Amino acid sequence: MIRSLAIVVAAGALAAGVIAPVYGSHAGLVTAGLVAAVSALGLAAAHWLARRPSRAPLRRRFAVVAATAVGVILVTVLATAELMFVSNHDALIVSAIVLSATVVALRAARVASEHVVAEVGHMRDTLGAVGAGERERRAAAATAAELSELAESANAMIAQLAEEESRRDAADAARRTLVAAISHDLRTPMAALRVMVDAIDDGLADEETRARYLATMRTHVTALGSMIDDLFELSRLEAGDLEWSVQQVELSDLVAETVAAMQVEAEAKGVAVASELPRLLPRPARADPEKLQRVLFNLIQNAIRHTPPDGSVTVRAEPAGDWVEIEVADTGDGIERTDRDRVFDPFVRGGEARSGGGAGLGLAISRAIVEAHGGRIWLADSEIGTRVRFVIPT
Repeated sequence: MIRSLAIVVAAGALAAGVIAPVYGSHAGLVTAGLVAAVSALGLAAAHWLARRPSRAPLRRRFAVVAATAVGVILVTVLATAELMFVSNHDALIVSAIVLSATVVALRAARVASEHVVAEVGHMRDTLGAVGAGERERRAAAATAAELSELAESANAMIAQLAEEESRRDAADAARRTLVAAISHDLRTPMAALRVMVDAIDDGLADEETRARYLATMRTHVTALGSMIDDLFELSRLEAGDLEWSVQQVELSDLVAETVAAMQVEAEAKGVAVASELPRLLPRPARADPEKLQRVLFNLIQNAIRHTPPDGSVTVRAEPAGDWVEIEVADTGDGIERTDRDRVFDPFVRGGEARSGGGAGLGLAISRAIVEAHGGRIWLADSEIGTRVRFVIPT
């Protein structure tokens, strides 16, 4: 509103500046007052139309604006003719010209509005299609900067919506796969437990068979307990619901301790486990030592499980800028190319790929721990066996 008042004053001053030098100061003041008054009425009408709730088409609103502008000119000319120096003859000619210009102005307003209306309609149809489920539609506008910005914002919203839906669908698919995998892993031991419990309860098993069943049941219960613990830990890791004790960790000591703890399992399999680390790394790692050791246990155990007798597993570490890179390499059969992208997913194991534990959760837990430290874990290219690498900050 303040800007409109300034324009009214400026219009009156401009008219006075043109008329006064030719017809005198009195004519200039009269013209300024007349122009200001008529301009104020016209702008007041424009403000009223702009604020008035209406479902009128844009074309009609453009036409009203054009007619208002022409009306301001016509009223000014007629009033000037009545008040002072413009003759009726001149006023009639100017009025005829203004009325003719009105026809052209209305047509010009309609032509100018057609493209705007078309692009607004296109955006309306695009958003309607997006609301109906389409995600490939995009809005386009070129007639006005404001419409172009609106179209860009709409397209950014559509792209973000498509990305969110894709992420949600992937999460839903992963959740369904996880539930199916858990169901499969629970069904087999539960079925075996049920058969053995029924046999013992019905008195069909003798003492020797009962003792064997109890040992087998204990093994199944232990495996189920480990899987539940792993699932619980994985869910807490992914939710960030764990307390971390981040401190300076000397990797040489931690790796040596982990390798020593795995020697018994490695010797039982006929696999040699060793570490190749510099005597002192330039800087210690910044990590939770318990969680970092869990990663090493998972990777070494996984490597031992998939390495044939007389094979070897080697743990290496080296600085990499602000990180330390750790590698667990084995001389096993390696991982098929088709499985490499899924090897860190939960419940991927056996012939499909490999895992750090019987339930296929070891590598998934390792990835969650490494990423929680701000690092990453991946499979490095290898001509023999498998090389798993990960980095953590120093």
